[in-house]
Amino acid sequence: MLAMGKSFLSDDVNQSLLFPPSLHDWLPEGHLARFLVDVVSVLDLSAIYASYEAGDGRGMSAYAPAMMVRVLLYGYATGVYSSRKLEAKTHDDVALRYLSADAHPDHATLAEFRKRHLEALAGLFTQALLLCAKAGLVKLGHVAIDGTKIKANASKHKAMSYGRMAEQEEAIREQVQEIMAVASSTDGEEDTRFGEDKRGDELPEELQRRETRLARIREAKRVVEERAREKAKAEGKPEGEAQPEDKAQYNFTDPESRIMKSHEGFVQAYNGQIAVEPEFQLIVGQLVTQAGNDKEQMRPMIEAVEEQSGQRPDEVLADAGYCSDSNLEYLESTAEPEKKIDAYVATGRQKHSEAPAVCPRGPLPKGATRTDRMRRKLQTKAGKAIYARRKAVVEPVFGQIKEARGFRRFLLRGLVKVQGEWALVCLTHNILKLHRMCYA
Repeated sequence: MLAMGKSFLSDDVNQSLLFPPSLHDWLPEGHLARFLVDVVSVLDLSAIYASYEAGDGRGMSAYAPAMMVRVLLYGYATGVYSSRKLEAKTHDDVALRYLSADAHPDHATLAEFRKRHLEALAGLFTQALLLCAKAGLVKLGHVAIDGTKIKANASKHKAMSYGRMAEQEEAIREQVQEIMAVASSTDGEEDTRFGEDKRGDELPEELQRRETRLARIREAKRVVEERAREKAKAEGKPEGEAQPEDKAQYNFTDPESRIMKSHEGFVQAYNGQIAVEPEFQLIVGQLVTQAGNDKEQMRPMIEAVEEQSGQRPDEVLADAGYCSDSNLEYLESTAEPEKKIDAYVATGRQKHSEAPAVCPRGPLPKGATRTDRMRRKLQTKAGKAIYARRKAVVEPVFGQIKEARGFRRFLLRGLVKVQGEWALVCLTHNILKLHRMCYA
């Protein structure tokens, strides 16, 4: 039914032109896609282009690397990580039509590009951060560091403990022996009944399946035992004490991931680490570790900040997960006094509403540890005020990554690939921050 006395804009789906003739007319000024084009245009993509120059020039033309980078970065910036969803959005999403110049690379091409150039893509994080530093946007007074558990692309139900491996290895070995005995008996009977050139394949297939399982379990045991030897060596223990604990885990889908405790319980995961500066909440250092806690990550994170941002922080804020005498000693010790880092590290776990753990008043005892001195430092008025900034600096960034952009699970497997993907996540966080700074 037509409304009387009311005119409407045309909605004729058969019109010959649905979009303006210029790609630049598709999006408003200040749109994230326009900003991404500008960002990618100043990044050095020579490492990606060089891989194409190695070919002989034959075959179909490849998609332009700059376009592929734009599409992938836009996906990570807007929470679209699946290559299949990105392919669909090059048809459905105006911004991705703009970024891809109305091309439509299929999901296999997108996935292969990400996999093939992951190292170079990860390197764009440092490139972009150094550009920000040159523009005066990254001035490291103090940084806050923290870690979060990101689920691996593997189920914890595909993990097996070392103790269980030994049980399964023995059980499967016995099953294989039984099958071999049955196979031998059956072969003799069938040779008599049907002739030597006749036999069934059922038992050999069953034997092969169990032998394969046995081989995988033995490989898993070898890896867990090697980890135990490495741990014993790092702790200065004799090789004879390098026996894995029965609860030591191995995951058959992603062997390099680990079972870690998170707010969701125990999950198969990696530990994503970031350092964040307070002014713009830019990520100035990032890495991924297999460690379930943050105790050993203080030094690697400071080194990551120096390498990736080109600057050494003056102050570091961290929760109790990073507190140890050795970590505090590292922050204090340097050949150049001006490079000493002023640390504010919680010495005990506390709830969000609680202050850091209390140290008795009065002079510290003669044998006070660095942790004791840190506890006292955080009780001072200045120490409390400085440490209080930590939650407002680093924790919102994890919220933006996990909640706003929905990045809760890695798509790739293996520590090296996961590190590359985490760098992409952190890069696009910084791009979003810069975009808001420019167009707020």
